[in-house]
Amino acid sequence: MHLGKYRSYVGVICLALLALIVPAGAWASGGGNGAVPIAHLTDHPLALVCLGIFILTYVAVLTEEVTHMRKSKPVILGAGIIWVLIALMVQQRGLSQDELHAAVSHGLNEYAGLMLFLLVAMTFINVLQERHVFKALRAKLLRMGLSKRTLFWVTGWLAFFISPFADNMTTALVMGTVVIAVGGQDNRFVSMGCINIVCAANAGGAFSPFGDITTLMVWQAGHIPFFDFMKLFLPAVANFIVPAAIMSVFVSKERPEPAGEVVNMKPGAKLVIFLGLWTIAMAVVFEQVLGLPAFLGMMTGMSILMLKSWHMQRYRNDREFNIISEVSNAEWDTLLFFFGIIFCVGGLAYIGFLEFVSHMLYQDLGASTTNILVGMVSAVVDNIPIMFAVLSMDPQMNEFQWLLVTLTAGVGGSLLSVGSAAGVALMGIGRGHYTFFSHLKWTPVLLLGYAASIAVHFLINAP
Repeated sequence: MHLGKYRSYVGVICLALLALIVPAGAWASGGGNGAVPIAHLTDHPLALVCLGIFILTYVAVLTEEVTHMRKSKPVILGAGIIWVLIALMVQQRGLSQDELHAAVSHGLNEYAGLMLFLLVAMTFINVLQERHVFKALRAKLLRMGLSKRTLFWVTGWLAFFISPFADNMTTALVMGTVVIAVGGQDNRFVSMGCINIVCAANAGGAFSPFGDITTLMVWQAGHIPFFDFMKLFLPAVANFIVPAAIMSVFVSKERPEPAGEVVNMKPGAKLVIFLGLWTIAMAVVFEQVLGLPAFLGMMTGMSILMLKSWHMQRYRNDREFNIISEVSNAEWDTLLFFFGIIFCVGGLAYIGFLEFVSHMLYQDLGASTTNILVGMVSAVVDNIPIMFAVLSMDPQMNEFQWLLVTLTAGVGGSLLSVGSAAGVALMGIGRGHYTFFSHLKWTPVLLLGYAASIAVHFLINAP
């Protein structure tokens, strides 16, 4: 059998394999700038050992729900072992120690910007939750007494427009609790409502650098200017509205009795919302106007929030408004997980694996086909590892193609319930109502939305 004939398919398999073993680098400044040297060590026996460690690391992550071992633990260990083996290979081959240090330093710079950016975003979300912003929104929807079909559309559109500013998991959880509370034992409505929310939250995050980890990674890597992400607005709308329009036909017009207590936001909640938006604006100005890293704008915004917290505690005796405690409540397991992923992927990139896969995919299959496949793979595996791998490959693409891969990686996770954090979170709170198989029944309809978003992108954005 002539292997050359099948090189394209081998490339797809390699991408899927790398995706399976690279889950989640996050709001980073994303590789992709060609600054990391490549040692071309793929022919060394220890290189395959590194790849094997990477695979075992991901298997450990996949079994987290069974073993109850936090996902950060195996990836940090895997990253450490991989770089020890890389150091041994460099010594055996007599390669430059300076380039090795440069590669490690690059990974550290990536992680530092990522961690600080994420830390601020997580803190603001935690403060909004503590000030009962999301509880008040949920209670308001429950008291409105909307019909199930109307609620289906309202929760979908709210998820679509909230997720560009809040993470898709938080958005999905807030909207999902409303659907579950109204739906009660109506499994059909709850399932379709949750599917609609997952699709809307993922689509809404695709046209904003702050709406999804992958979009932020691409923006920070410098491939797409901040405001150019708005070119994905109509494709994102198509991704959400096509399946929503089809599913809504099967949603009952029954109007349940209004329910839910009155929940008032705590003092300072509106100011926190304003400061959150102001912080996003500062991050954009720092990056686009001043040429400074966006995380500096985020940290500056959080400092103002901390001053407000001091004022509330000192002069209004509001001891619950404690920003330091909200910082400590950040998802540190996730932040440490990102450290392990960045250094694992960085190690494979330094060895030369990603360069090999990039050549097979982007040169043999072409950018458009590969980028569409990226979205399909993200339905099975989290989109973040895939995007981080693409950024580390650094394929030569124009803005249209970078927008395409950002779109597909963002919305492809909607095809299956396990393809995004939003879907996984709703399966947790909607046990018995919203499941993997109830989502799978509507996957053909969601594929229509996926195809529609790509078609609209080609129609309005193609050069």
